[in-house]
Amino acid sequence: MPQLATLHAMGGRLKFKQLKLLIAIEDMGSVHQAALLLHMSQPGVSKALKEIEEAIGVTLFARTPQGLVPTDMGRCAIRYARLMLSSLSHMHEELLGMSRTSGARIAVGTIAGALAAVLGSALVAFHKEHPDVTVELQEGTSADLLEGLQSGVLDLALCRTSVARRTDIFEFEWLKEEEVAVAVSPMHALAGAQEVSWEQVAPYPWILFPGHMPLRTLLEREAASKGVVLGFRPVETASTFATALLLNQSPEMVALMSLETLQFFEASRTVSRLNLKVQSNAEPYGLVTRAGGSDSTVMAALKACIRKQACRDS
Repeated sequence: MPQLATLHAMGGRLKFKQLKLLIAIEDMGSVHQAALLLHMSQPGVSKALKEIEEAIGVTLFARTPQGLVPTDMGRCAIRYARLMLSSLSHMHEELLGMSRTSGARIAVGTIAGALAAVLGSALVAFHKEHPDVTVELQEGTSADLLEGLQSGVLDLALCRTSVARRTDIFEFEWLKEEEVAVAVSPMHALAGAQEVSWEQVAPYPWILFPGHMPLRTLLEREAASKGVVLGFRPVETASTFATALLLNQSPEMVALMSLETLQFFEASRTVSRLNLKVQSNAEPYGLVTRAGGSDSTVMAALKACIRKQACRDS
């Protein structure tokens, strides 16, 4: 059985172009297709893969009739290869930006509720203080954002860590409790009603978050506690814009939204808030970074702006 190489041996022999080759083989599924993608000969790719496996000391791909399939160790190696190449790409982009006097670059991810409640205003304040810093902003689910942090695509996220498979690889700083409310179209039959019960709203078609999201769990827990069954579910989406658009165009659909997000759309009369109390508590969200890292000057400044805005709204 091959023996795993030491860290020193791996570091001394592996090169970034070899990591790129591992990714290409997994993505393309064959040596031939990987060779075409990388503009290499097929024997050259085979030889390079053999050298990589010898450097690491384990078999990374299984040869099958369907092509090359990563082994468990292969999948692990490729995951970290993607992380390292992503980090290198980020380094290059930031250095390039600084060399052009355009300042640093920070990649930030956020859940929709945190964007409306905290991050939007914090970024406006941060830009006034640091006009040369470019912020790459990504909205997504907590699961997607944590994956982005782990892979190096994101530097900072405002989200929850309860959905993480491993919480020890992240640092979480509590930021804010999230309030939620039920939204409908301004044309909905229950819009404007002084009192609304769960028995009244449950039969309507619901727009739901995907099943793995905390707010979906909250909604189902709330419905169960009230002894009601939610009506049919025509759409499942994590998109805040899609939810607001569908609510606005449908006189029947209902959705759970973060309170701050709902209020933003309510101000433009896109949606309306039902006078319906949600008793279940949403999980708090916070500032999340990769564990063991250190903040740059601009990262520390951005975090300070976010904390200040969160405290102001508390």
